[in-house]
Amino acid sequence: MPITAETDLYAPVKAFLEAQGYDVKAEILGCDLVAVRGAEPPLIVELKKRFTLDLLLQGVDRLALTDTVYLAVPQPGRKASGASPHDSGVRKLCRRLGVGLLIVDTGRAAGHEVEVLLDPVPYSPRKDRTRTARLLGEHARRRGDPNRGGSTRVPIVTAYRQDALRCARLLVAGPLSLKALRAAGAPKDAAAILQRNVYGWFERIAKGTYGLTDAGLQGVETFAHALAAE
Repeated sequence: MPITAETDLYAPVKAFLEAQGYDVKAEILGCDLVAVRGAEPPLIVELKKRFTLDLLLQGVDRLALTDTVYLAVPQPGRKASGASPHDSGVRKLCRRLGVGLLIVDTGRAAGHEVEVLLDPVPYSPRKDRTRTARLLGEHARRRGDPNRGGSTRVPIVTAYRQDALRCARLLVAGPLSLKALRAAGAPKDAAAILQRNVYGWFERIAKGTYGLTDAGLQGVETFAHALAAE
C-alpha cells in the first residue's frame, strides 16, 4: 500500500521498534512516536511523507528531550523531487546534528519494511588538512578579489586563471619567448601554463616561443576585471 499520509508511517515504525522490545506510543507531548525500553532514555521518531526542513527542525527540537531521535520518511520514488534521505549531503547533515534516519519501504510484497539508514551518534568531523591547505593556498595566491560571492553559471577567476591571464596579457602585442616573458614579469610557472594550455589561449610558434590565439584575446577582454583587481 502506498503511503499517502504521515500516519501511514506509524504502524510499520511502531512494529519495527516493538520487535526490538520497545513500548511504543503515539503523540506524546507533540512527538509523533515515543518508544521506551527499560531504564534507557526515550527514543523519539518524527514522521513525514518526505524529507523537509520542517522535519529536520522538529528533530533538532526533540534533541532537547533525548539524544535518541530519528526522522522517518518513505522510500523516495524514482520521480520524487526535493532532498532525498539517500543524498550524502543529507546524511552528513543529520550526522552532524545527531539525528538518525529511518526509511519505510512501501514496495515490499510482505508489507512496509523499515530500514535504519543512520543511527543518532555523537559526530566529530575530522578536519581535512589537505583541503584546508589548498584553501589557504588559493586565498594567498589570488590577487585582489575578482569574484562576487554567491556567483553561479559564471567562470570563477582562480589564482591559476589569473596567472594564465598575466601570461596572455604579455602576449597581446605579439609572440614572446619564455625568457622574454619571465623578464617581463610572467609567473614563475609560465612554462607549465603555456604548455598545458588549459583554456586554449596559447599557441606554440617555435621552440620556447608562444603566441596568443583568438580565444586568448577574447579571454583577456572577458577577464579584464580580474587583471584590474591586481
